[in-house]
Amino acid sequence: MKATLKDYLMLHFIVLIWGFTAILGLLISLPAIELVFYRTLIATLGVAGLFVLRRKNLLMPLPQMIKVVAVGFVIALHWILFFWSAQVSTASVCLAGMATTSLWTAFVEPLFNRTQIKWYEVGLGLLVISGLLVIFSFEGGYWLGLSMALGSAFLAAVFSVLNGRLAHRHNPYQITFYEMAGACFATVCFMPMYSFFLSDNGLQMSWSGYDWFWLFLLGGVCTVYAFSVSVELMKRLSVFSINLTVNLEPVYGIILAVLIFGESEKMTPQFYLGTAIILVSVLTYPVLNYWNKRRKPVRPLG
Repeated sequence: MKATLKDYLMLHFIVLIWGFTAILGLLISLPAIELVFYRTLIATLGVAGLFVLRRKNLLMPLPQMIKVVAVGFVIALHWILFFWSAQVSTASVCLAGMATTSLWTAFVEPLFNRTQIKWYEVGLGLLVISGLLVIFSFEGGYWLGLSMALGSAFLAAVFSVLNGRLAHRHNPYQITFYEMAGACFATVCFMPMYSFFLSDNGLQMSWSGYDWFWLFLLGGVCTVYAFSVSVELMKRLSVFSINLTVNLEPVYGIILAVLIFGESEKMTPQFYLGTAIILVSVLTYPVLNYWNKRRKPVRPLG
């Protein structure tokens, strides 16, 4: 099936939704781990509901199920660091760090798949480091939030590579269900240590104000709906066009953060310079990667 203009517009809409998640992390009054628990719980129930409505089989072999659930543990830590980063700094700082995800992937993927690191990946990685140095030099007060975001971006790269392997063996919706269930279970396992050693007030599980609305928006729209639509778009759009558009997530997120939170999200010009350097490298990567694949000679068959 050919891609239409509607498909491309829908892809940008999904990326815009994903860019909104850091903002939701600030709108919700819950701390990071409690927030991730509710997000993954709502997402797990939501995907299970989709399977019931479509009368699809949710089960998979136990050994594979354990592997997928284990990836969910990585996702849980990724989201905890993501929301924690936004809460200890700003949404813009969090998204600036998350902009390094695709470049982390460029280094993580060869390690997992035992392939050679490409020269332009090293160059772009150094460019990203220069952008981070610019941000750290002028925004020293946000070093903790940015460090958490970088850790979250690294974990995002790890589970993306792992998901790439799992996607060839299982239905994407099955993967999402067990990963969300695994992430939810991981947060529950982490709660006792968090409550005793990392939190001054213990667990804060009760909602207040409009938390219920923002949580269902986060778990339902930003997780279940956005994932379902993105999987559907993969049938008509190339991986290249999807990855290139997803790299715009930090751009959309930072713009939304400034529009919604105003002065509290406005940073120094040097912050935006450093972020621009990171985004240039991120947007350049898929272009160079595509060019590198096209220039490789095709071996004749036989």
